[in-house]
Amino acid sequence: MQAIILAAGMGKRLGELTKNNTKCMVEVNGIRLIDRMITQLSKFNLNRLVIVVGYEGKKLIDYIGHRYDDILKIEYINNPIYDRTNNIYSLALAKEELCKDDTILLESDLIFEDRMLELLINHRDPDLALVAKYETWMDGTMVCVDNDRNITNFVPKEAFCYENADVYYKTVNIYKFSSEFSKYQYVPFLEAYCRVMGNNEYYEQVLRILLHLHSSTLKALPITNEKWYEIDDVQDLDIASTIFSDKDIKWKEYHKRYGGYWRFPQMLDYCYLVNPFFPPKRMKDELRANFDTLLENYPSGMQINSLLAGKYFGVKQDYIVVGNGAAELIKVVMEEHSGDKVGIIYPTFDEYPNRLRKEQIVPFFPQNKNFEYTAEDLMAYFEDKNISLMMLINPDNPSGHFMPKNDVLQLAEWCAIKGIRLLVDESFVDFTYGAVDNSLLYDDILTAYPHMMVMKSISKSYGVPGLRLGILATADIDLIVRMKKEVSIWNINSFAEFYLQIYGKYEKDYIKACAKFIAERETFYTELQSIPYLRVIPSQANYFLCEVIAKYKGGETMRVKVRSV
Repeated sequence: MQAIILAAGMGKRLGELTKNNTKCMVEVNGIRLIDRMITQLSKFNLNRLVIVVGYEGKKLIDYIGHRYDDILKIEYINNPIYDRTNNIYSLALAKEELCKDDTILLESDLIFEDRMLELLINHRDPDLALVAKYETWMDGTMVCVDNDRNITNFVPKEAFCYENADVYYKTVNIYKFSSEFSKYQYVPFLEAYCRVMGNNEYYEQVLRILLHLHSSTLKALPITNEKWYEIDDVQDLDIASTIFSDKDIKWKEYHKRYGGYWRFPQMLDYCYLVNPFFPPKRMKDELRANFDTLLENYPSGMQINSLLAGKYFGVKQDYIVVGNGAAELIKVVMEEHSGDKVGIIYPTFDEYPNRLRKEQIVPFFPQNKNFEYTAEDLMAYFEDKNISLMMLINPDNPSGHFMPKNDVLQLAEWCAIKGIRLLVDESFVDFTYGAVDNSLLYDDILTAYPHMMVMKSISKSYGVPGLRLGILATADIDLIVRMKKEVSIWNINSFAEFYLQIYGKYEKDYIKACAKFIAERETFYTELQSIPYLRVIPSQANYFLCEVIAKYKGGETMRVKVRSV
């Protein structure tokens, strides 16, 4: 058996990275794609490796040099018109070599696990295409596969239909061709196709013709959890670098993204702090039905969106400001207090202290193992600390500790006497027992405590983090006016605005969803307690803070989870 790597392309979409080098010279975590691929192929006792070069081909040949002479015989074929042809011409240049032996055919812009080659080479079928179930990041040629692994259709890029996406498989661009398949099926049609259609095509088109003529022995071999990526641009490179990062830093590579995990469909996000039972399908259908209109039109400005948010939460329009997520409003509030001392209860949601200088923060640490505290605890601690703002997340993040409403109002009265602004973040309050009576978002409460601000993220309990919605409400109208001036006039998009507009029709569904979640949380709490190395802290939010008390350290537990992705 031999291998052929197609490496003639220019890789223009990688910009500066391929300005002076071909694509397979790009590094992923310090290792060039070509070095990784040659090392992987060398493990299978191949007779030789043929590399079709073109753009900056001499640099590639010089780079490889004789470093692999002791493990693999490497030969080269040059594509002199790489800038005017596509990969069908590169393969056509290698057609004689293709017929000489059973062949592993690969494209040079791939990164993949060793096991994928093992599956391909060791499989009993002589002619195989590695395929992967379609995921949203994939682009290029798709195939349909029946229950006997027969490829029933090749779907070129221009024929892709999203309605059929659930039945598509993506070609990984790693094939195994027997010499008989190459000699008597593939190469004859390859030659004819190039004569008729020219050289600016893809070699998969020939496979598609063979399929339609019912003369192909090529079977599909679907992979399962094996990791791979095709690197066409800088975003692909960034994602591949994360997927194939060393296990000791992998969790950091994922964490620094702060989201966008749809790019990693097999990933389970254990920090997904939203409501899995809302919004309902009918609400999503309504959003989908209006997709074109919302995409093609500007959203309203702050005046209309604060009206919608006021309707949403039942408070005055003048009392509320809408943010592009609560994070935008957190930034504005913290800037309002840029020279002040701020009381922060730890552990906490990092976005608050991250917006402050270290010397501004006056920390409070609960003195018990469950991170519980009362209004009296906070008043006693901050009595002489000369703070101008106190932060209270209720329920707290990450402990899930909840302070009853009457206690919060007692704290608000004390803050008023002390001249302290109180910011209450109740993003998770709808998950608490008796949630309907626990919110502070009522005109009479806000009016009675004008020094108090109430923050709420609409991502968390409403299950729509991608819309980026949050609100801040206070009877301090001057503050609301200042905050509205600090954010842009179109700070939320049309999809978020439309969600606010239609929410009222689905409010009963939301109440049911929260009740369902509370019941589910109790079951989850019981099951978590059965894990012998965890101490589970009671919570009234949609998460649990756990102490790892045996078997692992906390960091090791995290790495175990990330390693399983």
